[in-house]
Amino acid sequence: MTTSDVLLTADADGVRTLTLNRPQAYNSLTVELKERLLAELQAAADDAEVRAVVLTGSGKAFCAGQDLKEHVGLLQSGDPAPLNTVRNHYNPITRAIVGMSKPVIAAVNGTAAGAGAAFAYASDLRIAAESSSFLMAFANVGLGPDSGASWTLQRLIGYGRAAELMLLARTVDSAEALRIGLVGEVVPDEDLAARAHAIAAKLAAGPTVAYTKIKQVLNVSAQSSLEEALEAENAAQTILGKTADHAEAVEAFVTKRKPAFRGE
Repeated sequence: MTTSDVLLTADADGVRTLTLNRPQAYNSLTVELKERLLAELQAAADDAEVRAVVLTGSGKAFCAGQDLKEHVGLLQSGDPAPLNTVRNHYNPITRAIVGMSKPVIAAVNGTAAGAGAAFAYASDLRIAAESSSFLMAFANVGLGPDSGASWTLQRLIGYGRAAELMLLARTVDSAEALRIGLVGEVVPDEDLAARAHAIAAKLAAGPTVAYTKIKQVLNVSAQSSLEEALEAENAAQTILGKTADHAEAVEAFVTKRKPAFRGE
C-alpha cells in the first residue's frame, strides 16, 4: 500500500483500490484531493497490471462532495480556482471513470453527496454498505448538478426520479437505493471492502478486452439510434471475435474446463 495525505492506493489480485482519505472531513474534495484522484485514475488506466479499480472512502463517508470550507475561503480571497474546478477537476475525473478501459466499482461506505455521489454514479458497478446514503444537494447551495450527474443519474434511475432527487435534494438510504436501481447490492458495513474486492477480483480475472468493448458499446448506445447501436455492436464483435480470450473461451467450453483469460 502506498500513502499520501489525502489518498490511499493498494494493489491485489489485479485490482487497484483507491481510497479517499480525509475522514475527518468526510472525504470532502479539496483541490489537492481532486488533483490526486485524477492522477491516480489516469495511472490506473495506463497500468497494464491493473485490470479492475475499486473506489471507496475511509472512515464514515464515501465522499461528501466539494469541501465548502476551502471553496468559500478561495472565493473570499478572490482566487479563481473555485470557478474553474468543474472544468479543471470534476469533468476530467468523471471522464476518467466513465472512459476507463477496465471496470470501476464504487464501494460506497456512508454518505455519498454531490460530486462524491456523482463519481459513484459514473462507476460501472455500485456496492453499498447498509449505512450508506446518497444526496444530490446542489440545489441547497444554489447550484446545478456537475461531475456528470445529470447524464449518469437519469440513466440509472430514469428522468423522473433523477429530477426528484436533484430538485428536492432528498437523501436516499441504502434500502431505497437498492429498490430504485441506484446500487446493485447492499451488504453489511463490515463486509463492504471484502465484497467489493471479490467482485473486482472476479472481473480482473475475466476477459478484460471484452469488458472494454462492453463499456464502449453501452456508452454509444445510450445516446444513439438502434441502427447506430447495431453497428457499434457489430464493430465490437468483429474485433473481439479475433481475440485470444475468445479463442480461449471457446476451447475451454469444448474441453469442459475453466477458461484462463489474459486480456488479449
